[in-house]
Amino acid sequence: MGTALVLLFLLALAAIPGALLPQRSLNEAKVAQYIAEHPTIGPWLDRAQAFDVFSSFWFTAIYVLLFISLVGCLTPRLIEHARSLRATPVPAPRNLSRLPKHHALERPGTPDEVAATVRKRLRGWRTVTRTGTDGATEISAEKGYLREFGNIVFHFSLLGLLVAIAAGKLFGYEGNVIVIADGGPGFCSASPAAFDSFRAGNTVDGTSLHPICLRVNDFQADYLPNGQATSFAADIDFQAGEDLSTGTWRPYRLEVNHPLRVGGDRIYLQGHGYAPTFTVTFPDGQTRTQTLQWRPDDQLTFLSSGVMRFDPPGGTYPDAGERRKNQLAIQGLFAPTEQLHGTLLSSSFPALNDPAVAVDIYKGDTGLDTGRPQSLFTLDPRLIDQGRLAKKARVNLNAGDSTRLDDGTVVRFDGAVPFINVQVSHDPAQIWVLVFAMTMMAGLLVSLVVRRRRVWVRITPALPGTVNVEMGGLARTDNSGWGDEFERLTARLVPEAASVPPIEEKVV
Repeated sequence: MGTALVLLFLLALAAIPGALLPQRSLNEAKVAQYIAEHPTIGPWLDRAQAFDVFSSFWFTAIYVLLFISLVGCLTPRLIEHARSLRATPVPAPRNLSRLPKHHALERPGTPDEVAATVRKRLRGWRTVTRTGTDGATEISAEKGYLREFGNIVFHFSLLGLLVAIAAGKLFGYEGNVIVIADGGPGFCSASPAAFDSFRAGNTVDGTSLHPICLRVNDFQADYLPNGQATSFAADIDFQAGEDLSTGTWRPYRLEVNHPLRVGGDRIYLQGHGYAPTFTVTFPDGQTRTQTLQWRPDDQLTFLSSGVMRFDPPGGTYPDAGERRKNQLAIQGLFAPTEQLHGTLLSSSFPALNDPAVAVDIYKGDTGLDTGRPQSLFTLDPRLIDQGRLAKKARVNLNAGDSTRLDDGTVVRFDGAVPFINVQVSHDPAQIWVLVFAMTMMAGLLVSLVVRRRRVWVRITPALPGTVNVEMGGLARTDNSGWGDEFERLTARLVPEAASVPPIEEKVV
């Protein structure tokens, strides 16, 4: 057990880097940023798998050793407990007066009558009656075997909990995706590529995901006057199983801490924000409309930032190079409830009361044709520094307002719609985690409440028609409260003990 405790401490200690350092399974971009900002220690930490703590060889080694230690610790204890359940209570000590709890008195009756009465009143105790060498009748009784059983259940449940968590990490997955409400395109979880971020278990290759499709019809949020959210929920439709072939959509109200459970997956509502809509009318009259989520920078007022990139429609610029030079990028701030400080835009409330934007409009090569991944929320500053993107306007727009560029291009802000952040989680061992957690707490409670104790009663013939009754008690684990319990037990076994002065009593 000492080894298991040391390994459990080491496991907790080994998990600290996973909490302090960015993890590649959660955010690979942050890991790359950390290594770039710490060029000396970053590569060494990467070699030591400090950015993949929970799948590293050293964390796995501690985990496996903890399993082995727990099994090696619990198996002998289980065997020993099984033997103790079959064993009979030990004989009474020669001198009962040396025990921490002792009581002796003289009462009328014969040894057989008194012994029968004591055995009857020791119901629930494991008892055995013996005859001493001096003719005395001895009764040995023991109780509290459930304490060790609870202790064993606790430790085996801990072992099972660790196994279940490991199984969940091996065979489970977790993905996050943003879904735009009010007519947005929806989402289907058939492939990891459909998620904005996806964290797979070590055995998950993404080919056996349970397909679920959902669309968000509406989103409602309630706020206090200071802007603090009190509740938010989304009315969604979803398809799963046979619904995908029949085209049937089922309604569901998705709320915080009330996930949609289907096909072994859980779909959580984690957060929300807003997706502005812009329409660009190019000089030849063709239009492009785009609705895209922007990142909330202020969680209280939902002042958000983001960028949109527009590629001219086919035929507007026949030459590919010319088309690339006439791409548009819109970058700036969005406020759900407009508040102006001069010309500076901010938001006074998180609800969509008076949407407005403050944007910079760029023209040129937005990098859409390079194949290089770009941030969804900011432009690549290298494109601006290299002169490939040129700022054409800076303007504040309310819903429905538009601005015209020098070449006749019109940019209109159409408003905004809410979006929700959805997490799809699959953990095949979650039920076992709950079961083992409950049995672990039950075993712990039993091991703390139940006490292992022993009682011996020696009945010796005295004067004709009377016997000497001597009782001794011993708590094998916790002495707390044992004195009062022994007194109550004495009064129940030999009622005369409550009124007859004892021959000898010792309380330690």
